[in-house]
Amino acid sequence: MNFHILTLFPDMVEQGLNTSIIGRAKDRGLLSIEAVNIRDYAFNKHQSVDDYPYGGGAGMLMQAEPIYQCYKAVCEKAGISLDDPQAKRPRVVYLSPQGETFSQKMAEELAGEEELVLLCGHYEGVDERVLEEIVTDYVSIGDYVLTGGELPAMVMVDAISRLVPGVLHNDVSAEFESFQDNLLEYPQYSRPETWHGKQVPPILLSGHHANIEKWRREQSIIRTAQKRPDLLKEAVLTEKERKFLDEYIKNNLQS
Repeated sequence: MNFHILTLFPDMVEQGLNTSIIGRAKDRGLLSIEAVNIRDYAFNKHQSVDDYPYGGGAGMLMQAEPIYQCYKAVCEKAGISLDDPQAKRPRVVYLSPQGETFSQKMAEELAGEEELVLLCGHYEGVDERVLEEIVTDYVSIGDYVLTGGELPAMVMVDAISRLVPGVLHNDVSAEFESFQDNLLEYPQYSRPETWHGKQVPPILLSGHHANIEKWRREQSIIRTAQKRPDLLKEAVLTEKERKFLDEYIKNNLQS
């Protein structure tokens, strides 16, 4: 999978994504993460890409043309001609608090893209005309305002990358963690068996895999009911699990 991050701060993005699992996946050729400097496509000697907004107002606005030329260069590098009306253009995500909130479901969808462009805004925003021209998705990572789109872009790259086959050493781990079936992950334990007087649940020491999986599933349901009950509306549960949930709520969460 190829990520193209259009940014004013490529060093920030590259340093954040060149380590740990994502960095190793890049080294193995499973991912390509390119941070493209929008300033390289400015038309002045100072490489400025911002100007005052028409109509007045505080702050500066990122101009349309440098962003468009940056996007065009990325498309050409990927073998996509913008002059060809039949060419499939890449999805372009603009990181904005106005966008749809990023979720695991969205990460799974975007992981199926071959080319993904992430546009990082800065200053007071971006000229609306270039957004209309190139952006396909508006995405937010939460209801708060950051100084730029770089951190949200890095969050998205991390979440999406780990769903690409081969990126995780154990591909099964991406399937059975938080938000699988809209449930939170079950509690986990490691050695020693007793720590600060707290013991590992005996079921995990039993060696009975079917019982362990049943316990883990029930713990996921309980944890979701306790911490994120809003997720339960769309949780994928069997009839037996739904009865288990109803009984748990009746006995533990209802006053």
